[in-house]
Amino acid sequence: MNNGSRNNIEELAKILAAIENPELIKSFLECLFTSHELEEVDGRWELVKMLARGVSQRRIAEELHMSLCKITRGSRELQKEDSAFKRVLEEYLRP
Repeated sequence: MNNGSRNNIEELAKILAAIENPELIKSFLECLFTSHELEEVDGRWELVKMLARGVSQRRIAEELHMSLCKITRGSRELQKEDSAFKRVLEEYLRP
């Protein structure tokens, strides 16, 4: 990713954080990404939630039709001390 892209990601993060309307965010994402890209994001978020619930990587691969490499990457991110995945799961997906 080049420096300009990182600036755009920062800008998007700030904008999304400021929007308090989930429907507007959803519509915005549907405009920004193709159907295929949205499916990818949807699947990646599902794999993170499944990993957090303790579902095995092999089962996730079977259910979501994903490569073990992609799943292993998600697992590594969850294991990091300062994992953004963990923080988001804990803060925004409390039962």
